[in-house]
Amino acid sequence: MDERTFENRRAAGRALAEVMRRWASAPDTLMLALPRGGVPVAHELGLALGLPLDVFIVRKLGVPGQPEVAMGAVASGGACLLNRSMINWLDISPEALAEETATEQRELARRERVYRGQRPPADYKGKTVILVDDGVATGASMRVAVSALRRAGAARIVVAIPVAPRDALAQLEEEADEIVCLVIPRIFAAVGQFYEDFTQISDEQVIADLAAHDATLTSANLRAGDPG
Repeated sequence: MDERTFENRRAAGRALAEVMRRWASAPDTLMLALPRGGVPVAHELGLALGLPLDVFIVRKLGVPGQPEVAMGAVASGGACLLNRSMINWLDISPEALAEETATEQRELARRERVYRGQRPPADYKGKTVILVDDGVATGASMRVAVSALRRAGAARIVVAIPVAPRDALAQLEEEADEIVCLVIPRIFAAVGQFYEDFTQISDEQVIADLAAHDATLTSANLRAGDPG
């Protein structure tokens, strides 16, 4: 793969759409974004393919005192993935693990309320799910999302990402049914290095993109069903 950069997340979503045309208006298929960064990518991709969009929330469990280091993750639907070897190596106590898990589960529940409002989660059973983020570094968040969707009965899981290192992709390939990745760099430091604009996405932007996506698809479906 080449090592191009993307202007921003929306441009990355449009680039993914160019290689994913076979999913356009596919039956029993929905798109799930990992917020926050995956939402603008999935919004553009979903509009191009005419697919509904929802969020699937994953929260990293940070090592106490080193929050940037993941010792696991929790996801929508109650899934939890723990890196037991790291937890044992760092001698993290059960109390510290329980505290961090509870903290991130509260934040996950908050985001569910804020992003989804009164709308219930999508039904994944028997569906093809296209799981989208703005990129993958270690792949931990994406793997726990795939695991949770398997438990929820998804028939097929496609991971769609603009960029990821080869070692993370190798781990994802063991769990996802298919992976679409545009850039697999020889040297990888962080997802942001492959974007000209990698500005943090706010809750308000996530809510706006989800609402705009629903409105655009609804309008398009109404026009398609209008004989006039």
